[in-house]
Amino acid sequence: MKGIPIVDKIPELDIAIKAANDAGNAILEIYQRDFKVSKKSDDSPITDADLKSNEVIKKILSQTKHAILSEEDNDDQSRLSKEMIWIVDPLDGTSDFIDKTGEFTVMIALIKNKKPILGVIGWPTEKTLFVAQKDSGAFRYSNDEWQKISVTTETELTKCRTVGSRHHLSDKEKSFIKKLGIKDFTSIGSSLKVGKISSGEAEAYITTTNKMKEWDSAASYCIISEAGGKMTDMLGNDITYNNKEVYHQNGILVTNGLIHEKIVEEFKKLE
Repeated sequence: MKGIPIVDKIPELDIAIKAANDAGNAILEIYQRDFKVSKKSDDSPITDADLKSNEVIKKILSQTKHAILSEEDNDDQSRLSKEMIWIVDPLDGTSDFIDKTGEFTVMIALIKNKKPILGVIGWPTEKTLFVAQKDSGAFRYSNDEWQKISVTTETELTKCRTVGSRHHLSDKEKSFIKKLGIKDFTSIGSSLKVGKISSGEAEAYITTTNKMKEWDSAASYCIISEAGGKMTDMLGNDITYNNKEVYHQNGILVTNGLIHEKIVEEFKKLE
């Protein structure tokens, strides 16, 4: 794999890319055989692949000495006093992994002063990566080459292609999307929704759930921002990271940036 075409790379960038690649390979190995599925205390599924990926990522990231907040580990809150931390979802889209849709990812973000400065999303089944470093642009690696990516310039809501959750789409979200006049809607697993918007293949992702956590969005935040788009909560508030409370209480809105305010305004009318 040739290096990403970013001139002023921070040292953590190549480390995060290696972690995502190695974890992706470990996940694929398990994906191709029988694997065990069990339930966590919150009733969400977990597989051998979640745990193996977590192990691989932690081993590689630990050389940087930054604290790691991972979905699959107990939260060591000493991270709260740190300027820089890693936030990791070793396998985003576990239900898609179990259902064999291929739409699952590895998510790694580096946070500095509560903001993502690095985001890597690995899509193992497609040998694809979405990568961004703050102030350096967003890139997609596929078919053995890096390409700079950016959002579309669509400003009409009715023409917007919207993506949403395959497993968690609520009736509230369905009716809101309909109310916006959006007709083009596709269900997609994991953080690939943000990958699509960042690559100019969709314009909006709307989720009103309060169940998403920091590791579900941190890598995406950096990538969509660097691709020229925007991520806030559904009320238009900016999102910060490395907080004591890891849940996003007011959902997540990801767009090409140009339609963002319109959607926030419409959503506030529902509240």
